[in-house]
Amino acid sequence: MLTKDFPQHEVYGLASQMRRAAVSIPSNIAEGYSRKNLKEYLQFLRIAYGSGAELETQVIIAKDLYKNINFEQVELLLEEISKMLNALIRKLENN
Repeated sequence: MLTKDFPQHEVYGLASQMRRAAVSIPSNIAEGYSRKNLKEYLQFLRIAYGSGAELETQVIIAKDLYKNINFEQVELLLEEISKMLNALIRKLENN
């Protein structure tokens, strides 16, 4: 977990926001899928994609604040997840 390397004073600030955004991505995918309705599923996928954008912004801020922490793996995973979500959304929109 990347945020474990953050300073102790950040536990309830940026680190907490980043964890919530990261948890929000799969949570919204699961909730949308459970609705069994394509329109609702797409809406929750878009929300998950938005949470990814939120997390991306927080990573940019964290990189600026904590230059001693390596964010490369997190950035690569987040980029991959965003691409997968975008592809899934586009595919389902065309059905």
